[in-house]
Amino acid sequence: MTRWFFAPAPAERLAGLRILVGLFAFGWVTARLVELHRVASLPTGFHPYGLARLAPEPLPPEVVLAIGIATSVLMALFVLGIAYRVLAPIAAIALTFTLCYRNSWGMPFHTENLLVLHVIALAIAPAADVWALGRRRTSATGYGWPLKLMLALTASTYVLAGIAKLRLSGVDWIDGETLRNHIAIDNLRKQLFGDPIAPLATTLLEHPGVLAVFSVASITLELGSPVALISARLGRWWAAGVWGFHVGVVLLMNIWFPYPLFGFAFLPLLPVERPLARMGRALREWRARRSS
Repeated sequence: MTRWFFAPAPAERLAGLRILVGLFAFGWVTARLVELHRVASLPTGFHPYGLARLAPEPLPPEVVLAIGIATSVLMALFVLGIAYRVLAPIAAIALTFTLCYRNSWGMPFHTENLLVLHVIALAIAPAADVWALGRRRTSATGYGWPLKLMLALTASTYVLAGIAKLRLSGVDWIDGETLRNHIAIDNLRKQLFGDPIAPLATTLLEHPGVLAVFSVASITLELGSPVALISARLGRWWAAGVWGFHVGVVLLMNIWFPYPLFGFAFLPLLPVERPLARMGRALREWRARRSS
């Protein structure tokens, strides 16, 4: 490992991650409260996994909704940094339970796994030492390990995805035919059920050579994700490539992975404290003008 991996980071960066990741988690849960209540009202189909095993039998829909609302409130407090050492771990547990319970009515959605892992990592870190309630308190450094932990979690999810591809398809994945079959079957299913198909699916299905390039690129990015731990520059180049991969998934299969697609998965590689600091200064100046 290089010195970069063990280098300290500004405390403001860790606080910025708390704010941005917490906002995503808050919005993700809040937007799905109605869906959570409806799913919990189904008569059958409950197969608990993860923390949802704490409730071996389905809970009343009203209780599930109350837990979901409580999770949203806890994530709001997580963003604000209020009573962080106590409430942040509780918020992480509540988020994990709520998403596990929702997915116990269908299938585990791995699109949410990294979000939960990042919230857990922030919950055990001193992520509220600065910018509690949005006010900068110090410029201390020494908080590099939580950022590197979050980055390692991001990289590990892609390594596991690459290993899964090789376990299921072997080297046959590289020639593009397996990817071509996945795209064709997925879009056919969407068409049969009346869902919109991906915009480039039918076009690229006629060009297997292009899909072979995509297959090689995807497995290279996934298995090569540990390069993000070597240096910040390599990490940012890798993140740009993976982001392009997710855009390609939308264009070819109309499958959305919001957390990485909107860049949140790669925030540990970015100086997120800078735009937040500018926004904070602009807000303070606006308040000062109004009070004068």
